[in-house]
Amino acid sequence: CRCAVLLRAALWAVAGFKSLLFLYLAETVWSLPPIPAAAMFVTNHGSAQDPSDGSCIPSSSTYAGRWYSLYTLGTNYHCEHHDFPTIPLHKLGQLRKIAPEFYKTTSNDNLFRIMKGAFSSPDFYACMDAGLAG
Repeated sequence: CRCAVLLRAALWAVAGFKSLLFLYLAETVWSLPPIPAAAMFVTNHGSAQDPSDGSCIPSSSTYAGRWYSLYTLGTNYHCEHHDFPTIPLHKLGQLRKIAPEFYKTTSNDNLFRIMKGAFSSPDFYACMDAGLAG
């Protein structure tokens, strides 16, 4: 806590109050998504269950077409990003085409259904409840 306070004080001293205002607004916009692209953090880190063995799947990708990929700058390829974190975001769509056996091949995800599910029934972040007794 002391380090965080010192860092904020140093930021205020060096760059003024606008620097802190920018950081707080950026975090708020990301946390309370006014646009679908900002909801990526919540919708990509749910705790879905694998239908084959019941294990927890801590990450998911959203395939809603080329325009959505452009709109989110490739962050919708989230599983691909976790599998290969050093591949640039703009190349992840190509990875999906190269290895279709590992990723869904359809591009018909319904964004509103995905966001409604993420916000109407919140879940543990990225399987953080894995192993907890139910």
